[in-house]
Amino acid sequence: MAGEESSELGGGAKRSREDFEHNAAIAAASNDSQQKASEDTSSEDDIGPALPLSGPPKKRRKLPYEKLYLDALPSSQRYSKSLMHKDQLSFLTFTPYTDFLVTSSIDGVVKFWKKVAVGIEAVKEFKAHVGEIKSVSVSQDGRSYATAGADKTIKIFDVITFDLLAIIQLESVPRSICYVHRRGASMPLLAVSEDVGHAISIYDGRGEAQGPLHTISSLHRSPVTAMAYNNEYACAVSADESGMMEYWSPETAYEKPKSVWEYKSSTDLFSFKKAKSKPTSIVMSPNGATFATFSFPDRQVRIFDFTTGKLLRSYDESIVTITDMQQAGTSLQTLDNVEFGRRLAVEREIENMAVPNKINVIFDESSNFIMYGSIMGVKVINTFTNRVIRVYGKDEPFRALNLAIYQGQPQKKGVVTVSMAASANPLLQEAEERDPMLVATGSGKVRFYIFTNDEEITKSTRDVQNEKPKHLNARHQLEAKPAESGSAAIIHTTYGDIHIRLFPEAAPKAVENFVTHSKNGYYNSTKFHRIIKKFMIQCGDPLGDGTGGESIWGKEFEDEFSTLKHDKPYTVSMANAGPNTNGSQFFITTEKTPWLDNKHTIFGRAVQGLDVVHRIENTKVYKEKPEEDIKIVNIDVL
Repeated sequence: MAGEESSELGGGAKRSREDFEHNAAIAAASNDSQQKASEDTSSEDDIGPALPLSGPPKKRRKLPYEKLYLDALPSSQRYSKSLMHKDQLSFLTFTPYTDFLVTSSIDGVVKFWKKVAVGIEAVKEFKAHVGEIKSVSVSQDGRSYATAGADKTIKIFDVITFDLLAIIQLESVPRSICYVHRRGASMPLLAVSEDVGHAISIYDGRGEAQGPLHTISSLHRSPVTAMAYNNEYACAVSADESGMMEYWSPETAYEKPKSVWEYKSSTDLFSFKKAKSKPTSIVMSPNGATFATFSFPDRQVRIFDFTTGKLLRSYDESIVTITDMQQAGTSLQTLDNVEFGRRLAVEREIENMAVPNKINVIFDESSNFIMYGSIMGVKVINTFTNRVIRVYGKDEPFRALNLAIYQGQPQKKGVVTVSMAASANPLLQEAEERDPMLVATGSGKVRFYIFTNDEEITKSTRDVQNEKPKHLNARHQLEAKPAESGSAAIIHTTYGDIHIRLFPEAAPKAVENFVTHSKNGYYNSTKFHRIIKKFMIQCGDPLGDGTGGESIWGKEFEDEFSTLKHDKPYTVSMANAGPNTNGSQFFITTEKTPWLDNKHTIFGRAVQGLDVVHRIENTKVYKEKPEEDIKIVNIDVL
C-alpha cells in the first residue's frame, strides 16, 4: 500500500551529500560521452536528434526496515472516531511513558484522556483558564503538563493523578512555554516567554515558587514565539518574531553547550531571517539528532541537523506553490476546481486567524518520518528517501492543524518465553499488537479526529456526541445571546500599550465587532499600515495593506453616528470606504478632525499610552506606509 501511495517530492527539498556526489559522477560520465561524440562527428553544426547520454542509472535511496516503521503507523487513512470539546480545539499532546492524551480548547478547557488497549477513555476535565490557552508543554518523563493562558497564569498538572498541582501568577501575558530539564531530573524547570517582551523566564516546574528562578534577558531581541527541548543534548532551542534562532542550556549557565556547532555563521539557522519568516512551532525528533520547524508567512517545513544546525530538508506548503502545482497537474492529488477553491479559501483563512502557533510538525518514533497537516490532508514524509509515503484524511471534511501520535505497546505485558514467541498463539499475538493512533484538530472545528488501524468505519456513528450541542436551537439562542461588549481595552503593540475607553452605548455594533475580533485574536500580529503625521494612525487589516478585513458578521455593517464628535485627539473610529461600509479596520486620531464627523463611527478614545500613539505617528513612512513593521501584538478587553 505504501508503494502505491508514494510520490516524489518537488524541488522544495534539499538533497543529501550522497545525492550531490552521485549526480556529479553522472555529470562527469555525460561530459565524457559528449566529448567523444563530438570528436567522431565531422561537423559541429549538424542538425538532428542527439545520441542518448551514457551513464549508470540513478539508484533510488531506500530506508532499511521501512515496512516495519510503516506498520507502526495507523493503517486507515480515514478517521475512525471523533470526539468533542465545547469550543474549538487548540492543542493535542500525547504524554510520553505515561500514555495520556491531553486536549485543550480556546475557551480554556483542558481534558485528560487515558490510552487503553484499544482507543482512549475520558478521565477528567478542567476549566483551566479564563480565556484562550496560549501554549502547552509536557515534561520529558510525561509526568508533568503545563498550560499558559491569556489570563496571565500558568497551570501545572500531575499527569498520572490528573490533578492540578499549582498555579503561577505572571505579570504579563505568556507567549510560549517549555519544560527544559532532562528526563528524571530532580528539579523540573519551566521556561516561559512573554507575549510582548523578549525575555525568557525560568520557573520551578513544580510551581512551588511563584517568582522566576532565572531570567534570560539578552538572548533574544524580539518576543520568543516557540521553544523546544532536546533531552539527548540537554539543550533548548528558541526562536523569536524576527526569525532568530538560539541554542541554550540550563546546565551551562543558559549558554550554548559545547556539544553543538561552534560558530553560528557555519549553520543554516539564519534561513528564517533571510526568508523574513518566523518559526511558529519547533519539535525535536525522538533520537535528538534532528528537529523540525513550521514557519509563517512562508509556510515552510524545515528539518535541521541538531548538532551542526545545517538544513537537511525543506518543504514548501505556501499558497503560491500549491496553486502552481494544481494548475500544472503536478500536485499529490489533482482536485476539481470547485473543491480546490474551497480548500484554498480555508488556507487563506488560516493566515488571517490566530492559529499559526497551533500548526505543528511531528516525528514518528523512528525519527525517519515527519507528519504535518496540508491542503491535501496529513502528509507522512520519509525524510530519508524524500517521498510522501502516506496521506491521512485527504477526503475528510477538515483541514488538519495540530497533530499528536501514539505508537506505544500495550500496558499489560506478561513474561514471554522463546517457545511462546515461536508458537502461533493467537491470544499472545493479540496481546502484543500495537494500537497506533494519530490524532488531529481541524481548522475551526470543535472536534479532534482519531486515525487508527480500524478499517471498518461507519460514517453515521464515528462522530461521537460526548458534549451537549452548544446551540440546541441555534436561531433562538442567537436572538437571546447578549452581544459581546466591554468598557475598555488595552492594545498591546510592538511600541508599547495603548489604553482605550469604549462607548458601547453610542456605537453598540462597532464595539461588539471590535471586542469580538479582539477576543478571537483577529487583530493579533496585524500592522499599523497607514500613518499620516498630525492626522491619524490606522490598523486592523489582516492583509496589512488597507484592502482587507471583514466584520464579525462576514459583511459590511452600518454607521452609528451619535453626539460624540472628532473634537479632540485620540479618538478611535471605524475606517470605511464610504457610507455603511465598516469592516475591521479602525484608526486613532492625533489631532482634532472635525471634518470626519458623521462620516466615521466613533466607538472609543485613547486615555493612556498617548506617548505610544505619538511614537507610532512619528515613525518614518513612505507614501503613508511605515518603513518598519509596527504591529498589534494582541488586545485585552476589560
